[in-house]
Amino acid sequence: MPEGANGWRILYTTTLDDDTPAVASALVIAPDDGAEHPVVAWAHGTTGQATGCAPSLLEHPFEAGAMPDLPATLTQGWAVVAPDYPGLGTAGSHPYLLGEPTARSVLDAIRAAQGLEEAGLAGRTVVWGHSQGGHAALWTGGLAAAYAPELDLLGVVAMAPAANLPRLLEDLTTSPIGPVFGAYVMAAWADADPSVRLVDYVRPAGRIGMEEMAGRCLSDPSVIVSVATAILGRDPVWHGDPARGPVLALAESNVPTLPIEAPLLLAQGEADTLVRPDAQRDYVAQRCEAGQELEYRTYPGLDHMGLVSGDSQLLADLVEWTGARFAGGDWSPTC
Repeated sequence: MPEGANGWRILYTTTLDDDTPAVASALVIAPDDGAEHPVVAWAHGTTGQATGCAPSLLEHPFEAGAMPDLPATLTQGWAVVAPDYPGLGTAGSHPYLLGEPTARSVLDAIRAAQGLEEAGLAGRTVVWGHSQGGHAALWTGGLAAAYAPELDLLGVVAMAPAANLPRLLEDLTTSPIGPVFGAYVMAAWADADPSVRLVDYVRPAGRIGMEEMAGRCLSDPSVIVSVATAILGRDPVWHGDPARGPVLALAESNVPTLPIEAPLLLAQGEADTLVRPDAQRDYVAQRCEAGQELEYRTYPGLDHMGLVSGDSQLLADLVEWTGARFAGGDWSPTC
């Protein structure tokens, strides 16, 4: 815990869809100053797909989820609500890159944390998310008005979001870490749709490795060994293009396209080889054409993790942009 702050682990109820209740876990961090704190809801990046990969269960939860500069956030007087998403810190399947259940878990975490009186949370909220969490943040912004209309959502920031899912599927066959993220996708989406079968997408020689990877967290060093094994194997992992059939249908239906009423900032590193800049530009162009107001900022020379770490200009921009939302400042969308 940063000095001068208090933290809590919480369990709360959420819903995977209109009929299916679930329990999820989260962290709540707030400055220890007795004041009322605006809320940054942090949607973390990929940590894994299996139960036990929750940031709240890992030794360095905010490093694992790649949150940008937690101490600076608290210094601003803001509290942080950081959901694990369903199935990572609790029993059940994790809806990896499935928009609606993940967004519901973010919104319900904010609701639950506001009931934690000792944290002193204000109603004003800005959602941040990176990578998988950027996808979650976009869905959270789109679902908020219908699912949690009482929340005072003032802004959404999606950093290198996994938004263009069909393009991400295509890139799984060429990315060095494609087998890891492919394993997470296949395991989660097979739970969501029985027509998604590993045998239809992965060659026999790669299936055991993919199944093993699906049960490991990114913080597990053995993941790197699995990747090396997959890359150096004589046979390709994938049986044809993964962007087809029921997997492609799920990808298309989970692209975040719901209108977002709050100001929206989308940030992208121009050297990102995981969430590729050209795929992100296509997504942004589609959203602008659909009438979504947003601000799109790109950062030359920064890759996927570099965007949210080190001396990235985004870190200062993020604090400035979020502070303006809490202060009711003007916003200038680029489309």
